[in-house]
Amino acid sequence: MNNNQPIGIFDSGIGGTSIWRAIHDLLPNEKTIYLADSKNAPYGQKSKEEIVALSMKNTDFLLKMNCKLIVVACNTATTNAIRELREKYDVPFIGIEPAIKPAATHSKTQIIGILATQGTLNSELFNKTTEMYQDTKIIEQVGHGLVQLIENGDVNSPEMTKLLHSYLTPMIEANIDYLVLGCSHYPYLIPQIKKILPEHVKIIDSGEAVAKQTQKLLGEKIGFSSTEKSNPVFFTNTNPKVLSEILEHKYFVKKIDF
Repeated sequence: MNNNQPIGIFDSGIGGTSIWRAIHDLLPNEKTIYLADSKNAPYGQKSKEEIVALSMKNTDFLLKMNCKLIVVACNTATTNAIRELREKYDVPFIGIEPAIKPAATHSKTQIIGILATQGTLNSELFNKTTEMYQDTKIIEQVGHGLVQLIENGDVNSPEMTKLLHSYLTPMIEANIDYLVLGCSHYPYLIPQIKKILPEHVKIIDSGEAVAKQTQKLLGEKIGFSSTEKSNPVFFTNTNPKVLSEILEHKYFVKKIDF
C-alpha cells in the first residue's frame, strides 16, 4: 500500500460531505474520493441485508480507485454493515456512530435526545451502545423525511422547519441538554435546529471525532501522504446539482452510472 493513495469516503447521499469536510480540514494533503449513493438514499428505511449489499458495492467502487482507507460516512451503513465489511475486505475501515458517549457523560439533566434514521436506531450496534448508559434517559426520534429533503436541496424549506419542530419539541419538553445528530446529513440542519432549541442545549455530531480517528489510523498503521494539497474527487449516481451546491460549487462533481 502506498501512502499517497487516496482516502475513500462513501455515504447514502450528500450528507457524508459533513464528514469529508472535517477530514479534509484536518488532513488537507490527503487525497480524497467521495462517493454519494444518492440513487439509493435514504438507507435508513432499508433492510440490513440491503444496507450490507449497498455498502459492499460502494466499497468495491472505492477499492477500484485504489483507496488505502475507507470511511463509512453514514451512521446507518456503519451500524448495520461495518462488521461485515471488515470481515470481507483487507482495507482498514472507519465508521461513524451517534456520539452518545460525550452527550451522556456531560449531561447535567441526564436526559439526552438523539435524532437518527430508523436503520440506525434499530441496529444491534446502536442498542449495545445505549445499554452502556442506563443512568441516562435517551429520547430517540426517527428523522422521517429529513434526508429526502436534504437530498432534494430543500434544507431551508417550510416543510423542513415544520418537521424539525415536530421532532424537537417533545425533546425540549423532556428537558434534554444535549442533542445527538445520528445521521451524517443532519449537520446541514444545525442552523435550523439552533433556531428551535433553547440556547443551553448543546448539539453534537461525529465529524470531528471521525477526522481525528482517521488521522490516528493513518499515523499508526498506514502513513500520511507526502504530496502537496490536492483537489478531492466527487462521484454521484444522480443529478450532481445538489452535491455541487452543498460543496459551494468549489469542486467538480462527476455523475456515474452506478
